[in-house]
Amino acid sequence: MSRIGKKPIEIPQGVEVKIEGQTVTAKGPLGTEVVEVRPEIAVKIEGNEILLSKVGTSRETDALYGLSRTLVANAVTGVKEGFVKKLEINGVGYRAAMQGTTLNMALGYSHPVNIEPPAGITISVENNTNITVKGSNKQLVGDIAALIRSKRPPEVYKGKGVKYAGEYIRRKVGKAGKK
Repeated sequence: MSRIGKKPIEIPQGVEVKIEGQTVTAKGPLGTEVVEVRPEIAVKIEGNEILLSKVGTSRETDALYGLSRTLVANAVTGVKEGFVKKLEINGVGYRAAMQGTTLNMALGYSHPVNIEPPAGITISVENNTNITVKGSNKQLVGDIAALIRSKRPPEVYKGKGVKYAGEYIRRKVGKAGKK
């Protein structure tokens, strides 16, 4: 039995939630998010809360119960507050800049790396080395942040590359040299 699935989802002020069959639509100040809930899970609104319950008793239903609750909760939170991922660029000559809505990065390659964010995602750059990815869809924000990081992941000897803010890079010692 999922302890996460049992928790009711509080609907905050300013967020409107509609349930049509297995589709949950959350509309708020930051946009609209749609979550398709599997048929093994029943969704209903009681008062100011969204409640999920299991229809079957299989192991798969138990696994989907907590997942479905988390997806719906992320949609409600996303349209109210949004999600943010911060990245840092380390390395001599490595920098980022915005050209319109496109993120342009110089990461030590012979060409600039350009990333065009999808609809609903905003990217901003502070002081050439800090990138912020914002949006109402938690999965999309994480995917775009991972895409940016994948263009030059941090290397283990000098720590150069793109990393998440607060990420710890395990460093290796280099060659010992002749004695």
